Amino acid sequence: MKVYEILKNRFSEKEAETFIEYFDAKTAEKIDDKKDVFLTKTDKIDLIEKMNKDKIDLIKWMFGFWITIIIMLMVNFFIKH
Repeated sequence: MKVYEILKNRFSEKEAETFIEYFDAKTAEKIDDKKDVFLTKTDKIDLIEKMNKDKIDLIKWMFGFWITIIIMLMVNFFIKH
């Protein structure tokens, strides 16, 4: 309201109102553009669950990798001796 009063004193009432409407529309447009960037609580929960699942999958793959490497090294060691 303060901005409207300042603009009304400087410009005509119609021009001040038009400026405020334009400003509100641009602000709403910017908020709508940024809305997809913000996380909601459910988005955050889903992301954490996915990260935990991915972490478990990574641990499984690492365990399988190291077991395979150890077996290969043992086989290589026993074949040479």
